Amino acid sequence: MTTSMNNRPMRNGLHSRHFLQHQPAPAPVNGEVRRNLRKPIRIMKFGGTSVGDAGSIGKVVEIIRSAARESHVVVVVSAMSGVTNQLVAAASQAEAGDYQRVAAILAELRRQHDAAADALIHSSAERSSINRKVEELLQEGDRLCRGTMLLGELTPRTRDAISSLGERLSAPLVAAALAECGVASEAIEATELVVTDSCHGAADPFMDLTRERCHSGLRPLLELDIVPVVTGFIGATTDGILTTLGRGGSDYSATILGAALTADEVIIWTDVDGLQTADPRLVTGGRTIPEISYREAAELAYFGAKVLHPKTLRAVMQCGIPLWIRNTFAPERPGTKITPSGPASAAGVKALTALNEVALITVGGPGLAGVQDVLGRTFRTTAAVRADVLLISQASSQNDLCLVIASALGKGMVEALRHEFAHDLAHEPAKHIALDPTVAMVTVVGQNMRSVPGVVGRTFAALDRENVNIIAIAQGSSECTFSFVVAKQDVKTTLASLHQEFRLGNPRHLATAAGSAASDEDENYYQPWEPVATGRPNQEQ
Repeated sequence: MTTSMNNRPMRNGLHSRHFLQHQPAPAPVNGEVRRNLRKPIRIMKFGGTSVGDAGSIGKVVEIIRSAARESHVVVVVSAMSGVTNQLVAAASQAEAGDYQRVAAILAELRRQHDAAADALIHSSAERSSINRKVEELLQEGDRLCRGTMLLGELTPRTRDAISSLGERLSAPLVAAALAECGVASEAIEATELVVTDSCHGAADPFMDLTRERCHSGLRPLLELDIVPVVTGFIGATTDGILTTLGRGGSDYSATILGAALTADEVIIWTDVDGLQTADPRLVTGGRTIPEISYREAAELAYFGAKVLHPKTLRAVMQCGIPLWIRNTFAPERPGTKITPSGPASAAGVKALTALNEVALITVGGPGLAGVQDVLGRTFRTTAAVRADVLLISQASSQNDLCLVIASALGKGMVEALRHEFAHDLAHEPAKHIALDPTVAMVTVVGQNMRSVPGVVGRTFAALDRENVNIIAIAQGSSECTFSFVVAKQDVKTTLASLHQEFRLGNPRHLATAAGSAASDEDENYYQPWEPVATGRPNQEQ
């Protein structure tokens, strides 16, 4: 049995099909195909911890097998937990010329994947096949590392090729584990499906081409009730050059495939129950958010929530496909549902997030009084050093402003700004461009917060009670967020006090946010109320 994908030359050699008892599946008659096409299509992505070892993969297989009884399932897999980090380390060691360390990393990866195959696959022939595939891919990694050592340079293209090996190792393993449990499956490299630009390390898809590839390559398998197991994180240019979508990009892969196939839903299976009202490592009493809008979820991802890759929602926003975040290790829990508009009548604060690895840059002072276009020149300089501005606050004079960027870019940004304004400040003794790396940015996220009076005032009041100083604030550009800067040492106190102020840990509050039936008292949770008179929350974790 063949599909249209088999007629195309394979770029990377991964195209292995697994059937129950290794017998060809019977070709369905036309009526059966039409009936199968009426089944819903679900994209199910499993992260690194979900496929971290044989025991975890066993849980994944059970989830897929259950879902495949009632729907067409396309599986997207990440590398096994920690593998991509090891591959990136191997690439760096190769650039440094340390082949002994490279060999040790590859040997450990071989041991890890062989051990999982031995535990999951009982057929000696199938197990040998997987072991050969592991060896083949690790030899490819060895060649790439040796080439890097020879050149003394790690190019973006080579970095992508090395870091992609984790997903290419895990997909055949998961496909074989499914077959072992009676689910016909096929391991497919996303280089055959996801067509991207040539921005190595942060590629974006060409959706029209990707849609064509997915329809020709995946739909024939789904019609035959075969589960495709697709490598996350990677794609390929129109010339067939492998690219990656960025760290954590397997989430993005899942929504790209979901949009391309017009799936009924996409489910991100991970090791947490869903999106949380606050980071549980920083705030006690946080809860899973039952339902949230695309916009709110995107803001949470952008401003520091680690559950979702920031680009994940781009692909599904245009077609309104619901996205779920669920826990592989507690599949009975409902998780978080992300929809175009979120639950009805759910205006107000929904969650809090914080970014610690940021720096505050201030530009201003008497020396810049009267200087033309300070803001425009600052942004042009920011663009030149490829720094994303996370927050900007400007005084009415237009010559005093502060901005927040990733701390790794702080020093370079300050140097570039000082160079830009060197002529204007040539005779000024004081420094008018300063860097403060001791800050953090906190973001309050919620639906239609402009329509809810008092949110900012209550935020200020809650922080005033805790003696937390707000260094800078930005509000107005988004009805879903406002952000402010505090000292790093005050982050936990800030989050705890606001979590309590807005009662985000209250289950009745979340029931209201999810559109569930609520009492009259519940319906007022997003409205202003008297602040809870308590002292500083317990910070012990």
